[in-house]
Amino acid sequence: MLNALTFDLEDYYQVTAFDHIIDRSAWDTMESRIEQNVERVLSILDEYKVKATFFALGWIAERYPILIRTIINEGHEVASHGYNHTMITYHSPASFKEDINKTKQILEDITGTKVKGYRAPSFSINNSSLWALNILCEQDYTYDSSIFPIRHDRYGMPHAQRFPHTIEMNGNTIREFPPSTIQISRWNCPMAGGGYLRLFPIKFIEWGITRLNEIDKQPAIMYLHPWELDPSQPRIPAGWFNRFRHYLNLNSTETKLRTLIKKFKFSTLNKLCTHIFESFDV
Repeated sequence: MLNALTFDLEDYYQVTAFDHIIDRSAWDTMESRIEQNVERVLSILDEYKVKATFFALGWIAERYPILIRTIINEGHEVASHGYNHTMITYHSPASFKEDINKTKQILEDITGTKVKGYRAPSFSINNSSLWALNILCEQDYTYDSSIFPIRHDRYGMPHAQRFPHTIEMNGNTIREFPPSTIQISRWNCPMAGGGYLRLFPIKFIEWGITRLNEIDKQPAIMYLHPWELDPSQPRIPAGWFNRFRHYLNLNSTETKLRTLIKKFKFSTLNKLCTHIFESFDV
């Protein structure tokens, strides 16, 4: 079973949990660790001959175009994560359209390849922002990976479909790739990566992917952030809960990532999209 491995390309200080502490106007003053962390990720992927999708912020791409070109040159996919990690719930339709067009243009100018995919900052497509999917269709995005079918204090659509599917809106079509969950009773348990990969034992994650592949006959859609492989990153003076979420088990991420890519088959979301929907001429 082919699974998808994805990375949200943002620096440690750009996460939503730190929005109220570090203003975007101060981002350029922060110590950046994006290059060294992405290079670490690329080294691991090269070691195991695995390709992945990198959802890049336009803000990052503008400042580190060589890094973006390196990702493409090593055979990975670059997709859009929006310009400056503003959740869709803070956008109007007009500002969202401007944001995704700006980011798409930046990435395509740097890579010379078409940007097909999008992931909203903090998975912020929910019941109140489904209009964003129609705009993505209109702006020539092929697929989205923003709808997380779980309950969460910042995001989530717990009753959304759990597996890759096609969404039609106003005559437009887009492929949706929800981050993976395991259904336990009537509860969708997140196990797709990020903080959940750091929180849960690796045996649980392995069990979850195996169950998806062998019982549900579905691919796993996994995600990580490069900063999650960096236990030495600077500490931000946030509240205890946000510190817990951000810094929990950073020293275990790399080992868990290596375990998964040795055991399961991963590739880019674009390849998975073509594999699943090839009869639809993706």
